[in-house]
Amino acid sequence: MPNYQKYIAILGAAESGVGAAVLAHKMGYEVWVSDNSTIKEKFKQELDNYSISYEENHHSIDKLLRAEEIIISPGIPLDIPIVQKLKAHHINIISEIEFASRYTKAHITAITGSNGKTTTASLVYQLYKRGGLNVALAGNIGDSFARKVALESPDYFVLEISSFQLDSLFQFKADIAIILNITPDHLDRYNYNFEEYAASKMRIIQNMNSSDSIIYNADDKLISTALLKIKPKAFLYPFSQENKVSEGAYRIDNQIIFQINTNKFTMNIDKLALQGRHNAYNTMAGGIAAKLQQIRKESLKDCLSDFQGISHRLEKVSVVRSVTFINDSKATNVNSAWYALESMTKPVVWIMGGQDKGNDYSELLELATEKVKAIVCLGVDNKKIIETFANAIPTIIETQSANDAVLSAFYLSEPGDVVLLSPACASFDLFESYEDRGDQFKRAVQDL
Repeated sequence: MPNYQKYIAILGAAESGVGAAVLAHKMGYEVWVSDNSTIKEKFKQELDNYSISYEENHHSIDKLLRAEEIIISPGIPLDIPIVQKLKAHHINIISEIEFASRYTKAHITAITGSNGKTTTASLVYQLYKRGGLNVALAGNIGDSFARKVALESPDYFVLEISSFQLDSLFQFKADIAIILNITPDHLDRYNYNFEEYAASKMRIIQNMNSSDSIIYNADDKLISTALLKIKPKAFLYPFSQENKVSEGAYRIDNQIIFQINTNKFTMNIDKLALQGRHNAYNTMAGGIAAKLQQIRKESLKDCLSDFQGISHRLEKVSVVRSVTFINDSKATNVNSAWYALESMTKPVVWIMGGQDKGNDYSELLELATEKVKAIVCLGVDNKKIIETFANAIPTIIETQSANDAVLSAFYLSEPGDVVLLSPACASFDLFESYEDRGDQFKRAVQDL
């Protein structure tokens, strides 16, 4: 494919930005990478290896204004002054996903949703792989899409795509789009406007045509309403735990029924590797995608039965003196924490808190009253959490390190209890990432 510009600038030098830089370099662009923070050594080394120019701890606006196109990393808000200045000069600003899509002819299965993206993307990848497809997993999980396009040549891509990545997609087109759910999250990036956030999620189906497929949660009224309004040309495959569907997947009692064209396949809930109501949705979405790729029933059944869940998502860490410790650090929003609590069958000492994203914790109040015996706050500012749960949970304490949180939760627990890290918040007040938070939690548990 031809270069669209001779000179391209990239804002942000983490996985997404550096992956885009590598691909742009391979495609013959002159590349300039700019990061307002310090660049990690591993990324500097990679840029040096490709002789790609970069700067850190500031942005040189004159060099950015020279670019005919700018690739923006998903962690950079679109409303900050430098981005607004670039837009005012009519410079095309796109995401790394958009850029990478220009340089692959692979079939793309793109997955979004407020919760379950990573689990579902990992499941679809494994289903495709076991079905014999030459497939790669990328996007908001593992390697960036651009890096994979630059260094590999798969026939199929499974992409996890966040709302931040969707915001700067324009010509990108998925062959299969999966929309898991849309619940309030990241509202601080969307002017605390849920409609803006929801509209961002629905961008995943733009540009799809009649030969494409949309797999969606029919129990999510917002998604169903949006599809009625948009009227996409792609074929719709709903999945539901509340109603029978003619094409897609649905649940009756303890059975999930996949119905694709005349092909019917039934799976017993008890035999699924991923348990819980939320995971039933993820399983249905993944199963539909696999059936659309003609994956054999035997492979499908085996994968759904023994699929290993992802790290930091309801991950059983250890049992210490009959107290079970579960790491759900990836639960960075209220809805995700709700699913975690909903799946608990034993008394819970709940470690929660972190960087608030405009959360409404009252949605968790009823479940917490039923399931939680104590809350251990793990965050810098816990005022909102304490105000919400003070009248419902008898014991609420504050901590500011994973070690203190784990020790406190252990002292508050009794044999048979569960200590659940499910923060309902971002991690950036005390940790580098949700992975860092989860890893520190696990180390603290091992040190008990």
